[in-house]
Amino acid sequence: MPEFEPVEVSHTLELDFPKDLEENARRQGEDPDKVCDLMQQFKDLIYERGECNPHRMDEEFLIKFLRARFWKVENAYKLLCRYCKFREDNFHWIDKVKPLSLESLGEENIMTTTPYRDQTGKRMLIYRFGNWKPKKMTADEIFKATLIVLEIGIMEPRAQVNGGVGIFDLEGLGLNHTVHMSPSIAQKMIAIMTNALPYRTTAIHIVNQGWIFDVVFAFFKPFLNNRMRSGLYIHGTNYKSLHKHIDPNHLPKRYGGKMDDFSYKPWIEHCKSNERVIRELELHGYDVSEFQEEE
Repeated sequence: MPEFEPVEVSHTLELDFPKDLEENARRQGEDPDKVCDLMQQFKDLIYERGECNPHRMDEEFLIKFLRARFWKVENAYKLLCRYCKFREDNFHWIDKVKPLSLESLGEENIMTTTPYRDQTGKRMLIYRFGNWKPKKMTADEIFKATLIVLEIGIMEPRAQVNGGVGIFDLEGLGLNHTVHMSPSIAQKMIAIMTNALPYRTTAIHIVNQGWIFDVVFAFFKPFLNNRMRSGLYIHGTNYKSLHKHIDPNHLPKRYGGKMDDFSYKPWIEHCKSNERVIRELELHGYDVSEFQEEE
């Protein structure tokens, strides 16, 4: 017998609703007989209250918010308002930003989204902050790249229904990194990962943290509510602890798993040729001319 079930490795975005997702979606409140009615309620609420001005009102966009909040219209509306405010406050991370110009974060191995999922079907976003060289790359560039990766990932119905997992690897984090931290940056990081996008980060796992973690965590702690705290797990170098949450068959070898490391560059490379992804990025406000130049 094989030691473990083979895990699919694919950089392909699954943009159509997969059949095997239907049962999980139903458990979360996605009833095909009620989708149209709930969608109309959501639209009516947006128009009636007028508290936010979404840059899009198409159903492909709005359904992300309903799925992220288990089809509770009021909660989906609150999330949409936070999303609009976040875009407004940080539009410089989007407006005329060229996605391919941020490939260097993948080359530096600062962040990656794995081309495989955990055992529950969730995508994993891995940060290796110790690889970040602040003199070479600003915190803004990390935020821009994170936002692009998440916006692309959220296009997948599987991500909309299952959510995702974050792994923050703090090996090599030092004082040269902490001087670039601030409460504002901490607040934005929490927002982008947990409560400003139509996406559920179900857990964040901290690994390889040293004494400097206490300094960094002090910036984040005031912005963590009880739900966020309950989904935060601190493992140190005890990968057996991490394996209680993520099966090692679905983890990189560096964390005691079976999988190879992958940069996010192949993910971006695949997106270059996907017309739906390019159209979505353009609708969000990104400069996609570089994609079109390569055709």
